[in-house]
Amino acid sequence: MKRVVVLISGRGSNLQALLRAARIERWRETLNADIVHVISNRPQAPGLAVAREAGVSTEVVDHRAFPSRAAFDAALATAIEAHAPFLVVLAGFMRVLTRDFVQRFNGRLINIHPSLLPAFPGLATHRQALAAGVRFHGATVHFVSVELDGGPIIGQAVVPVRLDDTEESLAARVLQAEHRLLPTCVRLLLEGRVRLQADRVAADVDVAQQLALAAL
Repeated sequence: MKRVVVLISGRGSNLQALLRAARIERWRETLNADIVHVISNRPQAPGLAVAREAGVSTEVVDHRAFPSRAAFDAALATAIEAHAPFLVVLAGFMRVLTRDFVQRFNGRLINIHPSLLPAFPGLATHRQALAAGVRFHGATVHFVSVELDGGPIIGQAVVPVRLDDTEESLAARVLQAEHRLLPTCVRLLLEGRVRLQADRVAADVDVAQQLALAAL
């Protein structure tokens, strides 16, 4: 079975979208895949309850308990490897990972970021988009690389920016797009139709077309 481990730090809405897709699309039967474990670096993350309600095992690796970023990443990597993952999904995981960690999971570590990368990496992406006056914003799923938010792009969802948008209203619409984007990209990876090859994304399918179908 292709085992998926999800890392979270907060409410777990993207985790919930993944769990919903796994259930509705019957990943276990159709893809021989399943979400097997959820890890949070924050003990009080609401997403842990989301996982438990879905019958998925959970674990906390609290970054505050470690003397350095490297020590935390080493413990996190050990916790992940215990579940022999095919894929590790950062779904709102708010930690910058070290080079050793990223290289250890190279090609099977993906992240969802709330902007159309390479525009607006880092934090406060909706504020950055509004300040820049862009007319389109969105979300990106990408392979994680050593460069922050700079890994090869798997797929993107575009959201128009309205003239009356606030950070809150724009964030809400981007989040809806994320909930379609992330499960679609994960499914394509599990199917083997998208993969990392020589530091570039190789695909046997039109990812944009698959995202359009998911939005119907």
